[in-house]
Amino acid sequence: MTSNSTPHGELVIRTIAMPKDTNANGDIFGGWLVSQMDIGTAILARQICQSRVTTVSIEQMNFIRPVYVGDVICCYGELIKVGTTSMRIRAEVWSMPHGSITRHKVTEGIFIFVAIDEHGVPKPVYAQP
Repeated sequence: MTSNSTPHGELVIRTIAMPKDTNANGDIFGGWLVSQMDIGTAILARQICQSRVTTVSIEQMNFIRPVYVGDVICCYGELIKVGTTSMRIRAEVWSMPHGSITRHKVTEGIFIFVAIDEHGVPKPVYAQP
């Protein structure tokens, strides 16, 4: 998908991984990371189309390394394609372990959103990639 050296796109959300977000192994639950990515990329999609959006699919989800309690996670989003009513947005999550300034890519995926009107009906996206 993308290189492992620096984040691609703009920072769309940053938070701290908390104990309540762990799985049975004590690591951060992958579903929590996906939800952060969905929130962050939805913010970007809404800015792009200036309307409501809905997530319609997630493609090419890759988990690269674990996230631990106390890590700061940074989600980056990058518009990669605009269709008539849809947007493809690449998401990357990078983590910084507690007390460190070194960051590591931990997951990435492509989120597809559709612009919708106030009734939930797809509407055209007026944006350029």
